Amino acid sequence: FACYTGLSYIDVKLLSDDHIVRGIDGEYWIFTKREKNDEVVKIPLLEKALDIIKKYDQDSENEQEKLLPVFSNQKINKYLKEIASILKINKKLTFHAARHTFATTVTLSNGVPIETVSKLLGHTKLSTTQIYARVIEQKVSSDMLSLRSKLNSKNNDETRVTYQ
Repeated sequence: FACYTGLSYIDVKLLSDDHIVRGIDGEYWIFTKREKNDEVVKIPLLEKALDIIKKYDQDSENEQEKLLPVFSNQKINKYLKEIASILKINKKLTFHAARHTFATTVTLSNGVPIETVSKLLGHTKLSTTQIYARVIEQKVSSDMLSLRSKLNSKNNDETRVTYQ
């Protein structure tokens, strides 16, 4: 869910049905305040996030009912570590990594302007969001280095034609 909303652990844990509203576009949005800095965040819900909400939707008269079942942060991180180990993923997976995934893979890599991403993440300073943009630049650089290497080895393997 956090991969599709960019919300932190505590912000997901605190979500209730009251935080899901129709936005100016008529679509569902999350309207909430970040626990960390009291910054208001308004996040249009992507289809995958809506699907997750629908999966756990409960008809409850209690307006304070939590939107999603959420284990402790420690427990989630323990499970993520186990999953990473089983799948031989050599990265430290944590709940917070989902926020990074939203910022980099879901938004910035798909052309969402950094100012918009900053708003969605509830950052008070654009410079905080620019850290994620640097990650994207490093990935681009790494991918291009790999591509150059492949192209160079391909060129070396092919017979060269010289023009006079």
